[in-house]
Amino acid sequence: MISIRKATPGDAPSIIAFQQAMAMETEGLELRSEVITKGVMAVFRDENKGVYYVAEENGTVVASLMITFEWSDWRNSNIWWFQSVYVIPEYRRKGVFRMMYDHVRQEGMAQGIAGLRLYVEAENTRAQKTYEAMGMNGGHYRTFEWMA
Repeated sequence: MISIRKATPGDAPSIIAFQQAMAMETEGLELRSEVITKGVMAVFRDENKGVYYVAEENGTVVASLMITFEWSDWRNSNIWWFQSVYVIPEYRRKGVFRMMYDHVRQEGMAQGIAGLRLYVEAENTRAQKTYEAMGMNGGHYRTFEWMA
């Protein structure tokens, strides 16, 4: 049975490995271990940066995601952003992300969040269909970025 929980520093090796796998799968990018390790550990040291959640089955972490926070002055509340979502291949299309989404949504609602957001690559239509099936929509905003 899969359970969802807030991640602990002991989950960092799985989260780091997942982020490296995701970067390679989605962008053909090899993340430097020392950089991603410092980045993941920074979140555990400072929850203002974000919070990780993991999905676990029989003591094995099978998925992770990070929530970051955006203050909305319009709503006088935080919006939680899903980031760094990764589900190991053999657990994909089995409802793991939906379980994580539902868990995070319930926690967020209990804390008074204004909503949930995420961004997805324009070509990732499979993920977009998953998000739409969960009641999310992508029609309101477009995301622009500058990355160093």
